[in-house]
Amino acid sequence: MSDASRSGGATYRDAGVDIDAKARMLSRVGDRVRGTFTAHVLGDVGHFAGLVRVPGMRAAVLVSSIDGVGTKTKVAMIAGRHEVIGHDAVAHALNDVAAQGAAPLFFLDYVGAARLDATIFESLVTGMADACRAYGVALIGGETAEMPGLYVEGEYDAVGCAVGVVERDRIVDGAAIEPGDVVVGLASDGLHTNGYTLARALLLRDPADARRHEPMLGETRADALLRPHRCYAPLLLDAFARLNPAGEEPVVVGAAHVTGGGIAGNLVRVLPANRRAEIDATAWEVPAVFDLIRREGGVADEEMFRTFNMGVGMCIVVRANAVDRFTAIARENGVAAWTIGRVVAGDRAVTLRTGDP
Repeated sequence: MSDASRSGGATYRDAGVDIDAKARMLSRVGDRVRGTFTAHVLGDVGHFAGLVRVPGMRAAVLVSSIDGVGTKTKVAMIAGRHEVIGHDAVAHALNDVAAQGAAPLFFLDYVGAARLDATIFESLVTGMADACRAYGVALIGGETAEMPGLYVEGEYDAVGCAVGVVERDRIVDGAAIEPGDVVVGLASDGLHTNGYTLARALLLRDPADARRHEPMLGETRADALLRPHRCYAPLLLDAFARLNPAGEEPVVVGAAHVTGGGIAGNLVRVLPANRRAEIDATAWEVPAVFDLIRREGGVADEEMFRTFNMGVGMCIVVRANAVDRFTAIARENGVAAWTIGRVVAGDRAVTLRTGDP
């Protein structure tokens, strides 16, 4: 024990980090985390790292992704609703992993703040655990960090990491995309987790705006902005299993999760050289929340499509003869799907016809 400790001097808690409080918070959510464990999980909550066995496969490839929920957390703070943030951390990461053809195995989280609020923290972990159970993924660990002076008081950061596994010859990376393939758009459920800096600047100029009911939305602004990030992993894994069976040529050849950068900025990432995707942005109905943002800020179509998903949360590239089968699988999984474009020969790029003059 140091002289300072014996004399009642400075402590870690006085400096802003209460280790005991953190331990109590973790103990309160331990059973929720264990409730997500699958048969492949080794060990228990609290180890330095989470251990998961790879199920017996011929040539297993681990696929990982990490991303944050971003400033959607600020809307959650205003509305006092945080479980959706936990859910979104999971959904975003699982979408990225599944887009490569991988079945998610486990999830880890990071929550950082100047000071962790026990109620908020419990809500976040509850949201994560509920999402992990719903999507069949194990929440095996994470990090909670209190850093006064780095984070703004009263705010927090939430990040999720997912790891999945896929047979090497079943990876979906866009390499097989050819002219004549069709781009199918999967419906989003609002902003998901991107574009919130602009959306908040226009829709939440005052915290009271969060409670403002919008007739064109049929809900409050906070309700619209806090819609969960849709998880497409169950749909994608179902489609890959049925349409890309082992030993046969795949017909689902590319998947792009539409996040920051919009449709064009994400779809181009899966296109091989000399392939161009031509997207007709009039092929689906843009959700009303985007029209509200556009109206409030006089935002041009080009900027809207560069910042937001505009109603398409995932773009799937499918052989033309498999479009009907894929869209039927999407409907079975409760997700609307539209043919929104085609792949042609040309410079690697995505062109978007938005209806702007």
